[in-house]
Amino acid sequence: MATQEHVSDTLRSAVSGGRVGHAYLFCGPRGVGKTTLARVLAMALNCPERSAEGEPCGVCESCARIWGGHTALDVVEIDAASNRGVDDARDLRERAMYAPSGDGYKIYIVDEAHMLTREAWNALLKILEEPPPRVIFVFATTEPQKIEQSAAPILSRCQRFDFRRIGVSDIVSRLAAVLAQEGAAGPEDALRMIARKADGGMRDALSMLDQVISLTGGDIEADSVRRVLGLVEEQRYLELLDILADGRHADVFTLVERLADDGYDLVEFYHGLLDVLRMLLRLRLTPETPLDLPDELRSDFASRAEAFEAADLVRMLAAAADLESQGSLRRSPNPRVLIEMLLLRLSYLDRTIALEQLISALGGAPPPTGGAGGGGGSITTISHNVKPDVDDSKAQDTLDLAKKVYVRSQGAESNGLARAATEGGDGTVPSQHIEQAWLSWLDAAKTVPRGLSAFLRSSTVCELSDGRIEVTPPPGPATERLRTSAVLAEVRRGLEPYLGRVPDLVLGSPAETAPEAMRVTEEEVRGNTLSALFRQEPRLREAVEELDLELMD
Repeated sequence: MATQEHVSDTLRSAVSGGRVGHAYLFCGPRGVGKTTLARVLAMALNCPERSAEGEPCGVCESCARIWGGHTALDVVEIDAASNRGVDDARDLRERAMYAPSGDGYKIYIVDEAHMLTREAWNALLKILEEPPPRVIFVFATTEPQKIEQSAAPILSRCQRFDFRRIGVSDIVSRLAAVLAQEGAAGPEDALRMIARKADGGMRDALSMLDQVISLTGGDIEADSVRRVLGLVEEQRYLELLDILADGRHADVFTLVERLADDGYDLVEFYHGLLDVLRMLLRLRLTPETPLDLPDELRSDFASRAEAFEAADLVRMLAAAADLESQGSLRRSPNPRVLIEMLLLRLSYLDRTIALEQLISALGGAPPPTGGAGGGGGSITTISHNVKPDVDDSKAQDTLDLAKKVYVRSQGAESNGLARAATEGGDGTVPSQHIEQAWLSWLDAAKTVPRGLSAFLRSSTVCELSDGRIEVTPPPGPATERLRTSAVLAEVRRGLEPYLGRVPDLVLGSPAETAPEAMRVTEEEVRGNTLSALFRQEPRLREAVEELDLELMD
């Protein structure tokens, strides 16, 4: 069987080599061929014209009877959903004790096996441990975990095979073959719609194809597939992307209202939206990625993808996926409101640009990108509220670029979100700013007293009017160690290359603060982060003050 070769090849070899097991467990999603392959196994074991490779002939009386689902003495199919009790299992056990009628095998195919009760499994356990000769059980289930919960010993008595979902191309090939047998035809894009909707299930794909043929009476088209399956055409999603790109928030309600008036399933529209956002992200990251789209539609979606940054699409896709992961869409009696709120959230999402673009638009040079930690640091987001009276043309250009800025700090420590910028890149360029020199020294970490790095980062430093530098440490046991002359001398020698002079240090008294007051608030964290960013790029302060920027998470 196509796409299940890992199962069919193993079973074919077992049949040809005479190494067939006495019990099999077929697991997998619905409609992927579990029961069908069980019938093929029964045909192969009882076919008098079986090939040397283990293939049944498919035309003899035994094969025709088994494949057609007709009554056969040696092949019994049982639906465990309606025969799940202990009495049914005992009856099955008693029937299995009788030998097969001929020289073949007696095969019991138990479908929906997870529906059997614990007592029924216990009744079958003995016969699975000591099976009669030439008797084989095949259990098919979509939920093997339930069998593990109710009858774990059964699993060790069975050979387990996990069936995979069937690929889109394999489903399309099969649908095309069925159409050819029916004397009908259909374009590949229409068949791909059915295959994607089937989600890996061949049985569902064939059922949907039968529905479409019933509607058209013969040849099928993409429009007929959309009508039967309730799929939303791509033009609706292109219209939605234009609304999101232009920020036309009110048009969201009009779009959803038209979808509802035209009879579209809004839940189906939502699932299509996930696919569209995922496709846009792929086009944004790798424009040459292959897609199952006509060239015209591909160019339309590619042009829409250019209107969004990859970070925007990631956030939009995450926001859309949350709606399904929370389960609220399936539980809601009115999904229309949830869909409208989701689309409004997407339309209000701010855009993203790099900090270098913001600084360049303000007339400054971008921050340095070299250094050992430049490859990856923490990400800080800045969002702005637009002032109506901005006169600076460069600032106005920046406002047109985006509403959100991502700042990557070069190798930031966990409690210091940005390094002090240095021209040489080695941390030894003297600075007139005591805070910048202090951070540069701590970031270098070469001459910092062992065990005091985190403690010194939590200290505050300032320059007094007489030129001395006051260091105020936080309360803690490390304060006494910092007061020793040896440690103070080590700190002074470490700061000298970064200040250009040997500093005269004065220790301030740490304030004895209540535990509640010692907690760092969100406002303090944002204030400290902005201060660190200002030290890294002084022109950023001008941007924050001029454009009324606000630090976000």
